[in-house]
Amino acid sequence: MIRAMIFASCAVLGACATAPAADIALRSDALRTPEARFVDLEGYPFEPNYAAIDGYRVHYVDEGDPSAAPVLMLHGEPTWSYLYRKMIPIVADAGHRVIAPDLIGFGRSDKPMSIDTHTYEFHVEAMTQLIEDLDLRNITLVCQDWGSLIGLRVAAENPDRFARIVLSNGALPTGGDGTQPGPAFMAWRANVERMQAAGDMPIGQMLAQQHGESVAEGYNAPFPDASYKAGPLALPLLVPISEDDPASEANKQAWRVYESWEKPFLTAFSDSDPVTRGGEVLFQQRVPGAQGQPHTTIKGAGHFVQEDAGEEFARIVVDFIASTEDR
Repeated sequence: MIRAMIFASCAVLGACATAPAADIALRSDALRTPEARFVDLEGYPFEPNYAAIDGYRVHYVDEGDPSAAPVLMLHGEPTWSYLYRKMIPIVADAGHRVIAPDLIGFGRSDKPMSIDTHTYEFHVEAMTQLIEDLDLRNITLVCQDWGSLIGLRVAAENPDRFARIVLSNGALPTGGDGTQPGPAFMAWRANVERMQAAGDMPIGQMLAQQHGESVAEGYNAPFPDASYKAGPLALPLLVPISEDDPASEANKQAWRVYESWEKPFLTAFSDSDPVTRGGEVLFQQRVPGAQGQPHTTIKGAGHFVQEDAGEEFARIVVDFIASTEDR
């Protein structure tokens, strides 16, 4: 359904990936954050780029050499491309093209008002369409949190477009097969159930507890009020926790791809994330391309490793690409 509507939008707008922002009309069932809220955000000087996907305006950062192989950085919940602001310049300065999108419902991308719009498949299809519209190939995927749930699906379903994967603090849960989320995630899920019932999530406040008020301003920027927060309120409850979940079978199919994935696959989890700590072992054991790689544990970093150790994580990505470019 999404793709049929995407093509209709493209026919009207021309090339989706290059449509000027002013030409992408706002859907009647969505909200668009005023641009003024993104002015002068500390450490985030990047020019916006927009694509039209399913009638939504989707934002992405595009930095570095446009002729270079792309490094696709996918954020998670409840963040946006601002999360990668410390990493983007380092990776771009190393000679790579960096693409950092905002998921629909997050960042500078349009925000559907209904929680029901957000499904796992919706986000997988939207990010798939973005990489097709931009014709990204030889991609290095860098992903964390929901960026991994979405990105690992996109890569498994489009393996010819991907050259390597760097996974940090993420997962590909099926609700079974040893991939079930642990107690820390289930506690977070229960908390979000209460937030969803109340219709709001204190995003900036949650980030400020560990990263300071200036960071909170950056994460609050996309959300002028609670009506913009359907995406952040939806995603935690879409993580498959049982095998009867709508996304369980597609994720199992993705795992079958990874069980024969020979391309380089690196894990770089942090040591202080109660949600995903230890989850890297599953990938190291089950993905052939993970064998013999310089897997690393980033010390002194929590769940949002890009905030706590962004520069270190960026150097890990750059070094991994350099060491596997001939593979």
